[in-house]
Amino acid sequence: MWLLYAALAAVCFGIRGILYQRTSKMPVDRNTVLFGVYICGAFAALLLNLVFRQPWTPGAWVGVLMGVFSFASNAAMYKGFSVGKASLVAIFTGLAPAVSAGLAYLRWGETLSAAQGAAFAVILAGIVMIRYSNDLSWRRLQGVQWALLAMLFFGITDVCTKQATLWNGQTLPSLGVMYVTGSILFGVLAASGRARTRKTALSSAASANAGDGGGEAAAAASIPETGYPPAGSAANRPGMGENPGTGHGETAAAAETGPARPKPWKVMPTLLWGMVVGTSNISGMLLIVPAFRLGTTGLVSAIVALNVIIFLLYARLILKEKFSALETAGAALAIAGLLILRLAG
Repeated sequence: MWLLYAALAAVCFGIRGILYQRTSKMPVDRNTVLFGVYICGAFAALLLNLVFRQPWTPGAWVGVLMGVFSFASNAAMYKGFSVGKASLVAIFTGLAPAVSAGLAYLRWGETLSAAQGAAFAVILAGIVMIRYSNDLSWRRLQGVQWALLAMLFFGITDVCTKQATLWNGQTLPSLGVMYVTGSILFGVLAASGRARTRKTALSSAASANAGDGGGEAAAAASIPETGYPPAGSAANRPGMGENPGTGHGETAAAAETGPARPKPWKVMPTLLWGMVVGTSNISGMLLIVPAFRLGTTGLVSAIVALNVIIFLLYARLILKEKFSALETAGAALAIAGLLILRLAG
């Protein structure tokens, strides 16, 4: 049963990745979007628990650690995307299941059978091949420190989730605590970002009024930092590299005409959009917790990481992108690993 839960969680997180990709093209503040994602999760988990009345056991408070490390992993990942190569960042985040498996071995002595170990290796190899498939130069290691932190924190988040289940933390209370914690942290981050933007805008406006030619800087500073790359950049497809043949002509034409930047979204629409994206995130978490409860930590983490295949299907069917040979081979390996795991179970 854990395999079904983990596979359904992968689908939900794949949909979340698609929504993040679409969000990357919008003039929205990234921290406010993620604040909305966590607010949605908090409301959903706590309201559902009013219906199902799961007990608040001490294990549920591990959700605080889940929230802290989930916040840290998302923040590190997006920081890595903003300063370095998206492909490099995504390769390391794709290795998070290896961190989970290693920590689970150290913490609880969890081991895999020969068949499970083979399936784990095949799935991990497939994920890395998919994410390694485009435009990566190891000579350009900008952002690698953030990528390593994201990999570590994603793995720790999975281990904390498993620990909550071992301490009899029920799904809804644990997730409620996790999302409230993450909401507080992203809320503080979004508020501080808006405060910095206002301060910069006021400073630039003062320079302009003093005749220092700061009018353009003031206009630029009034646009909040989204934290997302431009629409044509590599991070639009996390871990897939740049999107060749899509929008480059339009970008060149736009550069010649010099159009005004799109007007940034206000706080409330951005928050509401984040809550829409958050429905996919909370759905995945509602499935991944029972998967960790019933399954082995490293294997569950590896299956959930297959959400990249959902994104590949979206890129092929909706964005009409072609698969490279490495992407195709990686997807085939990942599916083969899933079949090995199913037969081994």
